[in-house]
Amino acid sequence: MAIAAPRYDRDADERTIDDTDDVRSILQALQDDDCRAVLDATGETPLSASELAETCDLPLSTAYRKLERLTDAGLLNERTRLSTDGKHASEYVRAVDEVVVDADAGFELTVSSHDSSDGGALTH
Repeated sequence: MAIAAPRYDRDADERTIDDTDDVRSILQALQDDDCRAVLDATGETPLSASELAETCDLPLSTAYRKLERLTDAGLLNERTRLSTDGKHASEYVRAVDEVVVDADAGFELTVSSHDSSDGGALTH
């Protein structure tokens, strides 16, 4: 996971997270190495659970747990991948570009995102 200076983009959808449970959920997910690997992998293109398990070198059961944690925290979006054979699958795409923690503002967590197809780098 790349760590970089915060980007401020007027076109970004930015929201401040106030709920203590939501803040805790996001920070715990970002603390998890496997969750960060999944976020990195979903930055360029949406991936299925099995593709993420392979890409991130995780057992499939672990990948599903990380996907649930990240979608519950609002860091990933789940979509349906349509298939011509009728066997549709879930795919996951990163829902955020940037997470900024501002201790000077009394510990404020701000999440910014672009269009979900953008795939910018997540910064924390």
